[in-house]
Amino acid sequence: MGEAPDIRYAPDTLRMFAQTLFGAAGLEEEKAGAVAHYLVEADLMGHTTHGLALAGWYLQSIADGVMNREGLPDILSDRGPAVAWRGRRLPGAWLTSEAVKLACERAATYGTATIAIADSHHIGCLAAYLTIATDRGYMVSIASSSPSGAQVAPFGGRKGIYTPNPVAHGIPTPGDPILIDISASITTVNMAQRLVREGRQYEHEWLMDENGEPSRDPRVIDRGGTLMPVGGLDHGQKGYGMALHVEAFTQGLGGLGRVDELTGTNAAVTVQVFDPEAFGGRDAFLRQTGWLAEACRSNPPRPGVARVRLPGENGLARKRDALAQGLVLHPNIMASLALHAERLGVAIP
Repeated sequence: MGEAPDIRYAPDTLRMFAQTLFGAAGLEEEKAGAVAHYLVEADLMGHTTHGLALAGWYLQSIADGVMNREGLPDILSDRGPAVAWRGRRLPGAWLTSEAVKLACERAATYGTATIAIADSHHIGCLAAYLTIATDRGYMVSIASSSPSGAQVAPFGGRKGIYTPNPVAHGIPTPGDPILIDISASITTVNMAQRLVREGRQYEHEWLMDENGEPSRDPRVIDRGGTLMPVGGLDHGQKGYGMALHVEAFTQGLGGLGRVDELTGTNAAVTVQVFDPEAFGGRDAFLRQTGWLAEACRSNPPRPGVARVRLPGENGLARKRDALAQGLVLHPNIMASLALHAERLGVAIP
């Protein structure tokens, strides 16, 4: 029962459906609402591997007791602008959104705030949380790693040690914010799994097989292969360096990581927010970012490129279209939720 290409869902309908599913599965109301909101937000922005495609996995995690349903994170440290939480495998979307909100509140007082979260459940699409801060005129960075995952090898190696280790940055401008969401690997585990399910290969050699040879076949991951770092075989030291920073920025600051031999689904997350007013001033900040944004957009495009775009521009355009016209889901997402919906007694829209 995959979706036909022209079926469009009202985003609010999808949010309510997802919230009802997660509530029926046992998540507290606020947590169910946060998970539903940020999964749909990812789909609205076009991050289809990290939207409702994750809902079935999350629901199974709740049923299996891997994701905790209720409660608050443990506060390990709170020094005002520096905070550390132990997430207790609570829903990552709720923990991350709450961390960004708290960091914004603290940045209003201290100018900047950093919150490190250890032992969160999976947090989904990082870009989905950025506008919490940019809508307030704040700059924000979010990084995440998974201490129990090991699908990316260090540059020059062939055995996985760490995960794609994504980072996202939200930069206010006089117009739309710049929304950057990148990872230290060329592709992601979720995309590889999708291609395996669909019987497809990558268009380029973005993986290495178990012998360290370039590959387009996503199935090599299950045989001990790895995702290539950003920069590939030529300049993979760039992705390697980025990944090492994310490991320290998340697991190091959170105080829990690979050395602790964690198992199951977990994430280490660090959120950092800056109030430009506490630095060179908000107007001065926007003057700089406004110039940069316009300089990029007006840059002469190379052959075959219609125009230069800014990171996040397409995602915001997709979101506006979906809010006005309805959201087209990636095929088979509703089908993947049918058994969960039946089990929980929730009607599919």
